[in-house]
Amino acid sequence: MADSLSPRTRALLDEIEQLKAERNAAVLAHYYVAPEVQRAADHVGDSFALAKLAVELPQTTLVICGVEFMGESMKLLNPNKTVILPEPGADCPMAHMVVRETVEQARERYGSDLAVACYVNSTAEIKSWSDVCVTSSNAVAIVRALPQHHVLFIPDEHLGAYVAEQVPEKHVILNQGCCPFHANIPADEVARLKAAHPGALVLAHPECASDVLALADVIGSTAEIIAAAEQSDASEFVVVTMDGVRAELARRTEGTGKRFFFPEQARCPEMDKITLEKLASALRQAPMPAEKDAPAAEDAASEAPSESADAPDTVRGFVRGVSVDAPLVAPAKRTLERMLQMARR
Repeated sequence: MADSLSPRTRALLDEIEQLKAERNAAVLAHYYVAPEVQRAADHVGDSFALAKLAVELPQTTLVICGVEFMGESMKLLNPNKTVILPEPGADCPMAHMVVRETVEQARERYGSDLAVACYVNSTAEIKSWSDVCVTSSNAVAIVRALPQHHVLFIPDEHLGAYVAEQVPEKHVILNQGCCPFHANIPADEVARLKAAHPGALVLAHPECASDVLALADVIGSTAEIIAAAEQSDASEFVVVTMDGVRAELARRTEGTGKRFFFPEQARCPEMDKITLEKLASALRQAPMPAEKDAPAAEDAASEAPSESADAPDTVRGFVRGVSVDAPLVAPAKRTLERMLQMARR
């Protein structure tokens, strides 16, 4: 694989390794980013795995190769660390797809017998309205374990519908929101791939629409899809999630002859914004460990998009950094910590 790298890519990878050491930085990348970005990362995973891992890392700077909500979550869980997004403009459309009135109306109607379960793919503000966060890996288990009978699931209606099907004893209330990139994968294309490869297992992410999930042999998070492909005796797989996961599938199944087929439009344009060049640039601008308390670092902190950057309880970032407004910090962080606590049970 190394022989296929261009001289420019090789040079960037070498520089990134040097910068990580100089800045005491760890690079965490989502499975959906480009293969060369994954190659530069110290850790590659889905949102849940990276969130759990981040709190245990010794590095003082975390560079998150993912979308904005991932950076916010990492900063909430690591308030004393510098958290950097190589591409601050990479955003998840679904992360914004709920209005506060939806939550307030549900609370008014169901009172104390309502829990608001918030998919981690959401802004810090939306998390702050909620009772617990979930991921596609643990949503079913957490909703099942909640003491309340009524559960408002936000923002993803497709994951929510899948959870409702798996936990019929609960009254799961759905919100009109979705990942447009998963939701737009057409069932007829999946059916065509399935017909063209009759022995293939169909592995689908629960952010897909219900007619797509009806065609799947395995429904699971990105990490669960990868594990299913790695552990299966099948030789062909129709993979119904974003194409970026192809790199990890290839790495995990190298030498097995396994083949993977993706729908044509299975790409996340927001994750595609994150490039090796932007990762290197972000690390060049990251503060040296000794600079974190220096005035220059404080000046850089003012570039973070927070209206309350000087408030004592505000979680702060640095160059290209992540911050969360002070009033949101405690309630949003609580939902993430409750998720991690419930997932350990």
